[in-house]
Order: sequence, then structure tokens, then C-alpha cells
Amino acid sequence: MSFAKLGLSQPIVDAISQLGYPKPTSIQNQAIPVILKGEDLIAAAQTGTGKTASFVLPILEKLSQGETQRKKRIRALILVPTRELAVQVEQKVQEYGQHLPLTSLAMYGGVDEKAQKQALIEGVDILVATPGRLLDLYGKRALHFDEVEILVLDEADRMLDMGFIDDINKVLDRLPTDIQNLLFSATLSNKVRDLAKSAVHDPYEISIAANQASKKNIEQWLITVDKDQKSSLLSHMIKTHDWDQALIFIETKHGAAKLAAQLEKRGIVAEAFHSGRSQAVRSQLLADFKAGKIQYMIATGVGARGIDIEGLSRVINYDLPFPADEYVHRIGRTGRADASGEAISFVSKDNFKNLCMIESRLGHLIERREIEGFEPRKPIPVSVLNYVPKSKRQNQEES
Repeated sequence: MSFAKLGLSQPIVDAISQLGYPKPTSIQNQAIPVILKGEDLIAAAQTGTGKTASFVLPILEKLSQGETQRKKRIRALILVPTRELAVQVEQKVQEYGQHLPLTSLAMYGGVDEKAQKQALIEGVDILVATPGRLLDLYGKRALHFDEVEILVLDEADRMLDMGFIDDINKVLDRLPTDIQNLLFSATLSNKVRDLAKSAVHDPYEISIAANQASKKNIEQWLITVDKDQKSSLLSHMIKTHDWDQALIFIETKHGAAKLAAQLEKRGIVAEAFHSGRSQAVRSQLLADFKAGKIQYMIATGVGARGIDIEGLSRVINYDLPFPADEYVHRIGRTGRADASGEAISFVSKDNFKNLCMIESRLGHLIERREIEGFEPRKPIPVSVLNYVPKSKRQNQEES
């Protein structure tokens, strides 16, 4: 099905065409008609499935016939968990709405609020905001919610994990009661469903997470290695395979800085991207990484849902994440829009439980490889997915 047949007008279809989108993805095919009908929606959709367009496109369509009527008002509110995601989503709003006379703004903390307050004075059609900064400026009467027509809770599970439930409820309490509510989440956990009960009324539900968790266009494999050899292994892989670019995920800010320093000693330039760096620095790092000026970015979990780089070749899980869904978000940074990608994980014995959870989440084993010179001294046990009980093994041997 084409985008035009989903009910989108020519200016939006033209913008999509110019961006090189060939046809709607599964989530877009299902969500766009529902949203255009005005129904409330809950959708489980993983990173890299075209989720953002699935709600931005119909919002643009619904708002294209009007504009904000009064100062300091907004018509659509998209709540997101991180600064990076706010910037990313608002950029998509601009790209998809380039032929429409609609205004948009990304609002987040960590930067001077004056420019954001100024941008709100004449009113904004679509506001993409993090909960804390939104409530802060609402409390200072920099904006009002009485003209809001549509609310989107994007990455709802991540917002709950980050402790935003109280802020979300405060926003919900202040919004008009007759608006359209849309909730998007990587998973529909019990916490997400509890939030949905208060935020989304009699919703239509879409779930494509299960068949998108392990996309065929992403080659996934792991290297078994001792923990103290990971840094040397990474240097070896970069130099041996002459990787053009890699997004390297690590668990802690300290670990990111340490790894960047270790790589530098071996002649490899890498930048650390984490919440301890200022918003201005993080924004510049992202811009340089997207432009190819930085080849290797070492990021903590803060980057897992806010980095959108077209054609990113590979993602490296230097540390395996917890919970398992975080693995899916991370590898979703590559292989976007059906492009091919590679996801490589470094797994030591202390990561075994995380590996079991991830493979159970995916529903399949991840191919294991050993690199000559880096064979682990501490063997990684057999995965729970291909574990055969002793009694069964004996029966197999006897037969």
C-alpha cells in the first residue's frame, strides 16, 4: 500500500517521497489509518520500525487544516524520555511537514530556557518535550494546554524506567479531557498497561514488537572473551577489519571515558557520549558522528533511543545490557529503514545471565565466535535455549 492510500495528502506524500521512503512499514500501515480516524491507540513497536513516522504523519495531516489560535498554545504534544529523542522527533516533524505551514519545537532541559520560552510566545502547533522541562515552563506560564488536541507518549516504557511516572500524571491531569491519546512503547509491560489505563481510553491496540525484535537485515553475532581483554579485542577488531564507523555501547560514564582513553593510547580516536557531558557537547558529538567526522562513538544507555543515523554500519555491545529489551533498542540503531547492519556483542562469563535473557527475548541463539588470540580463559556456559538436561542427554547417547 502507498502512503497516499493511507489517507495522507499530497504535500505530506511529496515530502515522504523526497526523503526516499518507498512504502509504509508494518507499523505505519496499521497505525496511520487508526490515528486519522481519531481513535486512541496503544502500539508496541521497536526502534527502527518506522514508529516515529507512524504518529507524526497522521498528526501533520490532522493539524494541516488549522493553526494555533492564541499565544503560548500548542495543538499536539509529544512526550519523550530524553533530550536526544526530543531533537530527533522534532527534526522528523520538520522533514515530514516541510510543505505545510505548521510550526514545531523541541523542548528539553540542560539548555537555557529563554529561547524555548520565546519560541512559545506566538504558539506552536507541535511540541516535542521531555516531561521535566515541560512542567517547569508550564509552571512559569510559558505555555498553556487548553488547545491541545493530541497527546503522544513516545517510548512510554523508557519514561517509566527513568522515573517519569509522577511527571506524566501531572501532565495528564492538566490536559483537556477530550483529546486523542496515543501511547507507543517497545513493550507492553504491566507498568505500561497501568499507565495506559489512566492515559488512553478504550484504545485500539497494535503489537508488532514480537516479529520485529530480531530483524533479518541485522547480522547479529557475539564474541566470547574475558572481561579484561575486551578493550584489546575492540582495538584489534577496529584495526583488523578497518571499520568505517561504529556505535559502541557501554554501561557506565566512567567506563566510557576509560575506554576512550585506552583506544586513544592505541592510536584510535573515539568520543564518549553520556549524560555527564553538557547538552551542547552531546549535540555537537551527534552532529559530527552523523556527518562522519567521528568514526567511533562510545555511548551509555542514554544514547540507545536518541541516536538516529542513516546508514550506520554497526553497533557494538561492549557490555551486554539489562533488561533484554534494551539490547533490541541498541541494535535498532543499525539496519534502519530496511538497510543492512551488523550487531556485535562482547560476552564474558559474568554476562552469561544477561545473554540468556536476551536470547530468550529474541527467541533464538546468537551466533558465537572466538577471535584468535582472545579465546576466553573462563569458558561461557551453554545457553539456556540449547541446554539439554542430563537425563535427556543420557537417553540420546543410549539411543
